[in-house]
Amino acid sequence: MSDKKEVVDSHEFFIKQAVKIGREGMRSGRGGPFGALVVREGEIIGQSSNCVTSSMDPTAHAEVMAIREACRNLEAFQLSGCTLYTSCEPCPMCLGAIYWARLDAVFFAAYHSDAAKADFDDSFIYSQLDIEPENRSIPMKQLLRDEGVSLFEEWMKMDHRIPY
Repeated sequence: MSDKKEVVDSHEFFIKQAVKIGREGMRSGRGGPFGALVVREGEIIGQSSNCVTSSMDPTAHAEVMAIREACRNLEAFQLSGCTLYTSCEPCPMCLGAIYWARLDAVFFAAYHSDAAKADFDDSFIYSQLDIEPENRSIPMKQLLRDEGVSLFEEWMKMDHRIPY
């Protein structure tokens, strides 16, 4: 029983750290009220607050930045064996990064519906995923498919490709 309590306490500790990182970033003017960290075997290997506005980068969400730092620190592009802790349920972009990074688990504090109440509403983005590309609010048009497919064909023939 005590081992299970330690794990829960550990998760709660890292969530509190993510919230603290988000609060510090927000108060310092780095960006919105979000913080995240990547942990492996109890050690923080990447952490960041949101820094969208300070870096003028719309992809600089806390989760993405923490994943980038963890990958640099581990010199790897996948984070198997790692857990992400974040102050808020990940948005669709961050969710994609989480899956590409192959994280083992994600723990979050607030729901994305809580963020929506503070004008961080990503429900619109979620809704766009089920719409055909040409009918989305930002229309997307497929062109020259054969040209694009040729890249994948060449990739599959390469002996030195690194699958991910």
